Amino acid sequence: MASTTDNINQKCDNDRLPSLKDIKNTEEVTERKIGMNYNLYKMRRPHLLYNSSGYREEQFRRLKKEYGFYSYCMLSVGISFVLGLVIGAAIVGSPATSPNFIQRKLERNSTTKLGVNHERLNSLKLIEYPDDERKKERDGDRFSAVSFVGSDDPRKYKLDVYPKGLTDDMREILKDTKGSDHKHSLPEVVNTMVHVPSDDTVLYNNIYWGPEVENSMPQGYGENSAQIWEKYVDQSEVIKMEAGCGRMQNRLITFQDGIQACVRYRQNTDQIQGEIFSFYVARLLNLTNLAPSVVKVVDLKDKLWQNVANDIATAQWNTNRAVVITQYIPSLDSATIPEIFKPSSRHLNKIDIYKMSVTEKNDTKQLLIDKIRSKNIKTKTEVEENFDYIDAKLNKKTIELFVELAQWSDLIVFDYLTANLDRIVNNLFNYQWNINIMDGPAHNLARKMDSGLLLFLDNESGLLHGYRLLKKYNTYHSLMLDNLCVFRKNTVDALKTMYKLSIGKKLSEVFHQKNSAVIRDILPPLPEKNAKILHERIAKVLAQVDKCRQSFGEH
Repeated sequence: MASTTDNINQKCDNDRLPSLKDIKNTEEVTERKIGMNYNLYKMRRPHLLYNSSGYREEQFRRLKKEYGFYSYCMLSVGISFVLGLVIGAAIVGSPATSPNFIQRKLERNSTTKLGVNHERLNSLKLIEYPDDERKKERDGDRFSAVSFVGSDDPRKYKLDVYPKGLTDDMREILKDTKGSDHKHSLPEVVNTMVHVPSDDTVLYNNIYWGPEVENSMPQGYGENSAQIWEKYVDQSEVIKMEAGCGRMQNRLITFQDGIQACVRYRQNTDQIQGEIFSFYVARLLNLTNLAPSVVKVVDLKDKLWQNVANDIATAQWNTNRAVVITQYIPSLDSATIPEIFKPSSRHLNKIDIYKMSVTEKNDTKQLLIDKIRSKNIKTKTEVEENFDYIDAKLNKKTIELFVELAQWSDLIVFDYLTANLDRIVNNLFNYQWNINIMDGPAHNLARKMDSGLLLFLDNESGLLHGYRLLKKYNTYHSLMLDNLCVFRKNTVDALKTMYKLSIGKKLSEVFHQKNSAVIRDILPPLPEKNAKILHERIAKVLAQVDKCRQSFGEH
C-alpha cells in the first residue's frame, strides 16, 4: 500500500508544472548542447492587460469623436440647404425668368461685301425677338418655383359650383358624368351657365348685337345683288345720259328698260380705284350698305355707249377711260349723326345700350338681365356693369334706334379700314370751325325711307387718297373707332378671316375675276403698299374688339 502511494507521488512530481528554476536549468543545458543562444528564438508570451478605468476612458474618447463627426455632417447639410435655397430664389427672381425681361439673341454676322465668311468676335449684332417668339421661348425656358409651404387640396372640399337658383334636376344635367381619365379643375367663375342668344336678346357676350337687332336689319345689297347687277350691265344699252349724281362730270344714265344708274367719271385713276376697291372690301366684310357697282371702259364701239355718243362728247369724257357704274337707289333721305356719337357723348358700349333700353320705356318694364356676377345687388351701378347680355322686349322705336346704331358700327369700321375722308371725318374736321355741323346731315350718307337702310355713298377717297393723308387725318379716324365697343358678330368674323388671308392677293383675285383684260390694262390693281396698310388697319380694328372684350367682359 505504501509503495503504491510513493509511485503515485513520484508520477505526480514528474507531471507537475516546471518552475522558473527548472526552465532556466533546461535552457542552460540546451545551450550547452547546441552551442547557441536560445533567447534569440524565444517567443514572447502573449498576455492581455486589462484595466477597467482605462477602458472606459477609451470608449468615451471614441464616442466623442463619432459625435463630432455626425455634428459636422449635420452642419454641412444645413449650410448646403440654406445656400441652395438662396441660389434658387435668386435664379427664380432673376431678369432671365422675369416676364418683363426682353429675350435677345446674338446672331453672327459672318457675311462680308465680298461674300467671304469670317467669324469675328466683333461681328455680333443684337436682335430682339418678336413678341410671340419671345413669349414662346420665355415660357419654354422658365421653370416652376418650388413652394415649401403646403397648400390645401381644393378637391377635398365640396364646393357648390352651380348657381343657388338651380333645381336639383338642372344640377344633374349640368354635372359631368361622362367616364374620363381627365381630371377636371374647378373654374374660377362660379356661374357655369352659358347664355344662348334668343330672339329677344339685344346684346350678348358684352360686345355683340343680339338677334333682336340683327333680325330687324334691312336686307340691303348682298353678293347676289352684285352679281345680278354685273350681268345686267353687260347685256344692257344706255339710251339716255343727263347731268346728276353729284360731281360735275358724273352722269345719271337710263337703260333701255328704264332702270337708272350713276356713272362716276374722274380724271385721276386712283379715285376710280378707290371707289371700286372700297366696294370689294365691303363685299369681303359682308356689308350690304353699298349699292352694286361695276367697272366699265368708255368705248363708243361698245353697244353699251353707242346710243349716247353725243352726250359723252358733251360731258367732255375721254374714251378708253375707266368709269364706275353704280345702281341708282331712289327714295333716299339725308342721315344725321346719332346723339351717342356727337362730341358730348361719343361712345357706344353695353352700358349705353342698357340705358337706352331703360329710358325708352319698353313694353316690358323689367329688363331680363341675367348672369349678374354679384350675388347681392346693392347699387344701380353694379346692375349696369355686372352683366354680359341683355334680353328685352323692345318697342318699335327702340328697335329702329338700335338698327341704325348697328349700321353705324359697321360704318365706323368700314371708314376706318378704307380711311374715307368724305364722310364722318369731314364733319369732325370741320367741327373746329362750325360747332353746329354735327347736328346737320352726315356727308355722303343717305337713308332709305322705306327700310331704314343706310347707304355709304361716294367712297372714292378710300384706300388710296385717304392713305396718303393718314398723317393729317388718322386722329379723326381713330377718334370714332376708339370709342366703339358694340359690333356686329358677322363683321368681326369677316375681319378675322380677312386678317388671316393675304388681303392684297385676295383683292387682286376679285379684281381679275370681275373684270376683263381690257379693263385691267386701263385700271391698275391696288398697290401692294396700300394692301399692307389695309392689313394693318384690320389688325387695329381687331385689337379694339379685344380691348372692348377685356374692358366690358368678366372682371
